[in-house]
Amino acid sequence: MVLSEAFVQLLWLSTALAASSLRQPRHAEPPRSTSPFGPVWPLPRSIDIFPNRLQLAPKRFQIVHGPGSSAGPHCSLLQDAFRRYYEYIFGYSKWQNHDEKSLADTELAALQVIITSEESDCDKYPDISSDEAYQLSVGEPVAVLKAGKVWGALRGLETFSQLVYEDDYGSFFINASDITDFPRFAHRGILIDTARHFLPLKSILTNLDAMAFNKFNVLHWHIVDDQSFPYQSITFPELSAQGSYSYNHIYTPTDVRLVIEYARLRGIRVLPEFDSPGHTQAWGKGHKNILTPCYSRERPSGSYGPVNPILNSTYDFMAKLFKEISTVFPDEYIHLGGDEVDFSCWKSNPDVKAFVRKQGIWYSYAKLESYYIDKMLDIVSSVNKKSIVWQEVFDNGAELPSDSVVEVWMANFYEEELRQVTKEGLSAILAAPWYLDYISYGQDWMKYYKVEPLSFVGCESQKSLVLGGEACLWGEFVDATNLIPRLWPRASAVGERLWSSKNVTDLEDAYSRLVEHRCRMLRRGIAAQPLYVGFCQHEVRNP
Repeated sequence: MVLSEAFVQLLWLSTALAASSLRQPRHAEPPRSTSPFGPVWPLPRSIDIFPNRLQLAPKRFQIVHGPGSSAGPHCSLLQDAFRRYYEYIFGYSKWQNHDEKSLADTELAALQVIITSEESDCDKYPDISSDEAYQLSVGEPVAVLKAGKVWGALRGLETFSQLVYEDDYGSFFINASDITDFPRFAHRGILIDTARHFLPLKSILTNLDAMAFNKFNVLHWHIVDDQSFPYQSITFPELSAQGSYSYNHIYTPTDVRLVIEYARLRGIRVLPEFDSPGHTQAWGKGHKNILTPCYSRERPSGSYGPVNPILNSTYDFMAKLFKEISTVFPDEYIHLGGDEVDFSCWKSNPDVKAFVRKQGIWYSYAKLESYYIDKMLDIVSSVNKKSIVWQEVFDNGAELPSDSVVEVWMANFYEEELRQVTKEGLSAILAAPWYLDYISYGQDWMKYYKVEPLSFVGCESQKSLVLGGEACLWGEFVDATNLIPRLWPRASAVGERLWSSKNVTDLEDAYSRLVEHRCRMLRRGIAAQPLYVGFCQHEVRNP
C-alpha cells in the first residue's frame, strides 16, 4: 500500500513537471547582433553596410578569379580557399535537401577575387611584412574582393563569409557593403605548448582553422620543454626517441610539414621555439653531456640543470641541430627562449664556477647566461635566420643584434619593459597581459579586450617597434580535451585588439558581435565555449 501511494505521488510529480515544461516558451530568441556592423569579427578598418540585401543561391553562387587578377586557377592556395569558404558559407545548412526556386530578392551571382600586384605570393610563405590589406565591395550583380597579395584575399574571404546570413527558411542573404581593411599589427600570434601535454595533429590543425577565423597569422609553436621532446630530429633522432613521452607522442618530419603547409594555406606563419638553456631536461635524456651536472657538498648529486654553457661540444651540437631547424621551418625567425634560467646548478658545479672565476671579479651567472645566448644568436645568424627571445635575455644584458625581437611576458611593469626594449631600438612582441592559461570565473575576455599594447611612455618611433602580440596557452593543464574551448572565444578578444583600430573599444558592441562570432565558430566545428547565458540560432534551425 505504501509503495502504491509512493508510485502515485511520483507519477503526479512527473506529470506536473512535464506540464510545467510545456508552459516554457519553445523558441526564445538568442541574443542577435545589435551592432551596426553585423557579426563581423575582428572589426574592419572601414565598413559600410547598406539596407538593400542580395540573395545567394547555393547551387549557382560561385567564388571565382576576377578579371585582371595575377592569380588564376593555377594558384592552389586560392583554389583551396574558394572551396573552403564556399563550405563555410553554405555547408552546415540543410539547403541541399531543398529544390532551388526563383529568388524573391536580387541575386548575388558571384564573388570575384582579384590580386592586383604582379607577384601574388601564391607559392610563397607568409612573413612579418606580408600584405594583408583588402577591399571588398558587395553589390549587384557580383561582389568584388581586391587585394595586393593572396594574404589579403584570405582575410577578405573570411570577412565576406561573415557577412552572409541565413533566414529561418534556409535562404542566404548578404547586404550591400563597402569595406576597406588592413591589420593594425603585423604579428598576431597564438602560442601552443606541445611539451607539457602532447597535442595530436588534429587539435593543432583545428586550432589553425580557428586562428584563420579570427585573422591571427602566427602559430608560436613551443614544441619542446623540460617534460618532453616530441620533435623528431633527423640529425639527432635520439632526442625524441628518449625524450618524448612515448613513440606515439612524436611529431615526425611529415607531421611538421603538414602543419606548416596547412598554416600557409591560411596565411599563418609557424614560429618554432626551442627554448634553452633552461627548460631543457628532456634534451638530456637523448643527448648526454648537454646538461650541467649539479653538485651537492662537492659531489655530483645525480641531477642536472640547464644546458652546460662552458663546453665547446655544446655549441657543436646546437649548430647542427639549428641548421636542421632552419631548413625544416621556413619562417625567417626562430624563437630561442632564454627564460627562467635557474643558476643554482651552475653555481654548484666546480667546472662552471672555475669558468666564472676565470672571467674576472665582475663576472656573474647572468653574464654567463648572456655568454651562452650570444653564441646561440651567432648560430642562428649563421643559418640566415633572425632570433626572438624572452625578455630575461634583454634584461640580463645580452648583446642582441638589431634585427632581434624581444617578447615581453612578465605581467609586472610590462609597459616599462616595452619602453626600455624599444628605447634600445629593438622590436618587441607583447604577451604579458594575454596568458590565457590563467582562468577565472566570468567574462575574462573583456580584460584581454581592454588592453592597449601601446600604452607605454615613448615616442612614435618606439611604438612603431612593437610588432604585435600573442595570446599564450601554456600546457600544464591543457591537452586535446580542452585546448580549443579554453582558447576560443577568449583569444578572439586578443585578435580584435591586434587587428582593429585603436579606437575600437566599445564593449557592448564587441559583446554583441562576439556572441554571434562564437556561434559561427561552433557551426564551423570549433568547440568555442560560451561567453554567457543564451543559445545559438542554428541550434533552433538545425537541432
